[in-house]
Amino acid sequence: MSIHTLLVLYGSQTGTTQDTAERIGRQAQRRRMRFRVEALDTYNVANLISESLVVFVCSTTGQGDPPDNMKKFWRFLFRKSLPADSLCRLDCAVLGLGDSSYPKFNFVAKKLYKRLLQLGANMLQPVGLADDQHDLGPDGVIDPWLLSFWQKTLSVYPPPAGLAPIREEEKLPPRYVFHFLDEVPDKQIEHLQTPDNKALPASLQPFPARVVFNQRVTHPSHFQDVRHIEFDITGSNIQYNAGDVVMMRPCNAAEDVEQFCQLLKLDPERYFTLTSTDSSTAAVPARLPQPCSVRFLVEQFLDISAVPRRSFFEVLATFATNELEREKLVEFSSAQGQDSLHSYCNRPRRTALEVLTDFPHTTAELSIDYLLDLFPEIQPRSFSIASSLLQHPDRIQILLAVVKYKTLLLKPRKGLCSSWLASLEPSKGDVYVPLWVKKGSLRFPHDPDSPVIMVGPGTGVAPFRSAIQERAALGKMANVLFFGCRSESKDFYCRSEWEEKVQRGHMILVTAFSRDQEDKIYVQHRVKEQSKLLWDLIAKKNAFFYIAGNAKQMPTSVCDALKEVFQKEGGISENQANEMLDAMEKTGRFQSETWS
Repeated sequence: MSIHTLLVLYGSQTGTTQDTAERIGRQAQRRRMRFRVEALDTYNVANLISESLVVFVCSTTGQGDPPDNMKKFWRFLFRKSLPADSLCRLDCAVLGLGDSSYPKFNFVAKKLYKRLLQLGANMLQPVGLADDQHDLGPDGVIDPWLLSFWQKTLSVYPPPAGLAPIREEEKLPPRYVFHFLDEVPDKQIEHLQTPDNKALPASLQPFPARVVFNQRVTHPSHFQDVRHIEFDITGSNIQYNAGDVVMMRPCNAAEDVEQFCQLLKLDPERYFTLTSTDSSTAAVPARLPQPCSVRFLVEQFLDISAVPRRSFFEVLATFATNELEREKLVEFSSAQGQDSLHSYCNRPRRTALEVLTDFPHTTAELSIDYLLDLFPEIQPRSFSIASSLLQHPDRIQILLAVVKYKTLLLKPRKGLCSSWLASLEPSKGDVYVPLWVKKGSLRFPHDPDSPVIMVGPGTGVAPFRSAIQERAALGKMANVLFFGCRSESKDFYCRSEWEEKVQRGHMILVTAFSRDQEDKIYVQHRVKEQSKLLWDLIAKKNAFFYIAGNAKQMPTSVCDALKEVFQKEGGISENQANEMLDAMEKTGRFQSETWS
């Protein structure tokens, strides 16, 4: 019998889905099955008709959209011209990762499952809908789903006779092997290669933009440090519109890089090349130059300061020889141990580097060849662009809240990207940040007469600053901004700019300062107060309505306030108000971009 290959295809935005896909790959390896793990967009989707066994793992982003590395695949799969039986030879399963606190919970996985059935695929089991809100986290669904998946799969595709599965406690071979070079290679230019002028900057070829401005915009006494940062993109060919986002990959802090190298007895100045150990592993990661220095690997590639995932403990456990450490690591990798892993790791936001220091015996046993199996790659971060090229040619500006908070751990927790960006000081010499731009989810109307109503509390105002600058430059003056923050004197971003634009008749500004009086006043209260203006703009002038900001309660509260406005001013029922908002959403006249 021919040995079948399991193909695991993933669509991932933040790396969690990729991690799950790689875990399925490791499980296949333990069951002596040939496997490949690939991102959906690097896979040639035309080959799907000749595959026999595929698992699709996908997340859902924004308003029910597929992740970036799945968009090409998605467009292909939903072509009307595909014959109804094109996948009749395919056995497959779909696992979705989502969060039921969002309205479009696991929308992509559900839709993919239906579409594969339409194309004649044979589903090995019902779609798995993992949920971040589950008591045990996403694993509460993933573990039982995988158990059942392997039972079905191994009955249809039995492993080769006479080969026992590889036990959980045994090491799997590493994906790559390191070969250290004796001398430093000539002219190493790992860091910033300026993209050639024809290519648009992208993830693998970002543009090194010079930081020209980095200033705190909150009052020194305010609890939060928010920065206005400006990048020079002269000569980059980057074009962007209001609503677009700028992408960048942060570097690990110098002291973390040093500590990591000491723990693992690595010399940051040494160079190495990598070779793949197995045909099923993709080529060496494209972002790693060959040869590469240890410093580049640890500073710019390995995500050592993130809270590690369960897979990290699974790999780490196979190195443990100290009994106490081994017991703990095995517990953390098991389905039953997810509660204690959560208390140890996720709740206090313990970093992978801190875990290594907590397990010194195991860390001492680690083989460098496993670094890329243990640590995921640093993922790019996205920021709403807060400027318009029409007002600031060759510039990208962002509003950045520096993430820093206390947990049970002694050392304050810091956001990797925000701390790194905040630390860059253009006054002390040139600093460059490799970046690229991608389409955002907010789209603003082309019709010059369409009014735009924007609700952007806090740093949620960033995309609206871009929109107002762009629209004012094009002579579109029907702009209404609801801005909310804690205090007029402490975190009222872009105040002088708004006041000047109001004076020139470019916009109407409505503010809510929640802590400046006894009763808290939020943007949703102001939305209700402005019911006449809003009804006039929406019902009579076809206005577009936008929300951006933190995903906690704000978006829901603003939607509720807006529906109250419809009921009050339009004299309609609650059901009709819901329908009206739904209709606006379907036609793109209501859009929101929120983040947690």
